[in-house]
Amino acid sequence: MTTLIEATQPVGTLLRRWRERRRLSQLDLASRAEVSARHVSFLETGRSRPTRAMLLKLSEQLEIPLRERNSLLLAGGYAPAYPEHQLSDVPMAAVADAIAAILGAHLPAPAVVVDRHWNMIDGNSAVATFTEGCALHLLEPPVNVLRLSLHPEGMAPRIVNLGQWRSHLLHRLDHQIATTGDPFLAALADELSTYPGADAPTDHDKDALVVPLRFATPGGELAFLSTTTVFGTPMDVTVAELAIETFYPADAPTAAALAEGVR
Repeated sequence: MTTLIEATQPVGTLLRRWRERRRLSQLDLASRAEVSARHVSFLETGRSRPTRAMLLKLSEQLEIPLRERNSLLLAGGYAPAYPEHQLSDVPMAAVADAIAAILGAHLPAPAVVVDRHWNMIDGNSAVATFTEGCALHLLEPPVNVLRLSLHPEGMAPRIVNLGQWRSHLLHRLDHQIATTGDPFLAALADELSTYPGADAPTDHDKDALVVPLRFATPGGELAFLSTTTVFGTPMDVTVAELAIETFYPADAPTAAALAEGVR
C-alpha cells in the first residue's frame, strides 16, 4: 500500500528548501550529485524539469526522509517510489517479528517502539515502571512518549534529574525538527517548552559519560541509560520512521531491582 501525499509546492521550491535546510550551496549539491550548478539552478527555478532518476539522486544526496521523497516525486509529476505499510500487513511480518523479539529479549528492562512523531507503537511489560501513576489522559492512544515524559501529570515529578533529562529530550527533538522540517514536531516542541522544569538544575551527574534517566519509584531510585535502534537501509516509509528506545540499568542496584520485578 502506497500513501498518496498531496504535493502543494513546485518541485523546484521543495528542492531549494531541502538544500537550504542542509545548508548546502547549489555548487555543493551539484558536486555531490555530479551535475552542474547551472543544472541545479535550472531545476530549482523551474527552467528545467527534473527526471525521476534525478529527483531520487538529489534526495539521496540531501538525505531527505522517505516520506518527503515521495512528496518530492509527486510534485515532479511522478509516482511515489517508497511504499508505506502497517505493521500488521503481510509484507511487514519479518519487521514485526524482529520488533517483538527485541522487546521481549530486553525484559526485565523497559523498551518502546515509537514512530516519527514519538507516538508509542508498542512496548514491553516493563514500560509500566515508567507509566505507573501517570494521568490516564496521557496514556490514551496515541501515547506520545515525550509528552508523557515531561508532562507534570506524567513521569516528570518522578524524574530525579528532570532538568538534565528535559534538556536532553528537547535537544534531540530540536535536531529532528532541523533535519525533517516536520510541523507536527515543531508544534510538539512548543508545547513541551511550556511544561514546568525549565528552571530545574541541569548539572546532575556532571561526570557521567552519557545522560542517564534517574527515576524515583516506591522501591527506590532507578538509573537508566538509553539507546535508540533503527532499521538499516529501509525501503518502506513506516520502517524508516520506526525507532526502538531501549533502557538499560546504569548501575547494579537498578539491575537487581528490575530482576526482582520492583517498580
